[in-house]
Amino acid sequence: MEEAAKQLALLPFWTALSAAERDMAARAAFLRRYDRGQPIYEGGSGCLGLVCVVSGGVRAYLLSEEGREVTLFRLAPGDVCILSASCVIQQITFDLHIAAERACELLVLPAEAFERLEGSCEAVRSFVHARTAERFSAAMEAVQRLLFERFDRRLAGFLLAESEKNGAREVRMTHEELARQLSSAREVVARTLKRFADAGLVELRRGAVRLIDPARLRALAASSGDGP
Repeated sequence: MEEAAKQLALLPFWTALSAAERDMAARAAFLRRYDRGQPIYEGGSGCLGLVCVVSGGVRAYLLSEEGREVTLFRLAPGDVCILSASCVIQQITFDLHIAAERACELLVLPAEAFERLEGSCEAVRSFVHARTAERFSAAMEAVQRLLFERFDRRLAGFLLAESEKNGAREVRMTHEELARQLSSAREVVARTLKRFADAGLVELRRGAVRLIDPARLRALAASSGDGP
């Protein structure tokens, strides 16, 4: 409880809460750890509440009846997700799924406590509106890239982003994991990576991709012409 309270104090609206509201939130909040790939929230199966990433990273996505995933956005340490509180925010009418992209620790403010704060504090309502707009904007951008951006550009950009985030030239993901992250098919990923390797952009390793020429990958990610 003490550690959860410390994390709560980092939320932007914390100082606007009354002493009673802070005490209620501190008693309700908890920390939870998830292993890589572990489901955190599945739309339609309950209401989790407000989630803040303390460490690691999570991925939010839509899941079709055929099992295809469309990544909407990712959350890093310090990021907050309120779309997991669908029972509180009535405008959320789709089933969002959230899973641990990497082993992570999350601060969770359960839906009931979150709803009470939203009902009593204007600062919390403003926070909810701002974060909801941000997440929907990120989701729309992801859908736009999926529909209109060439796959080789998306793959190049993703590899560069992962490399920069981890501070390493090697991106440790299988073709299946990359396909899931980029909302594509494993065969498409494998075919595009082979083209990258043949062009000297990457080196393919078991369960990983090593970036050989980040500068050319960056040029490809920003291009509008033919791929490598």
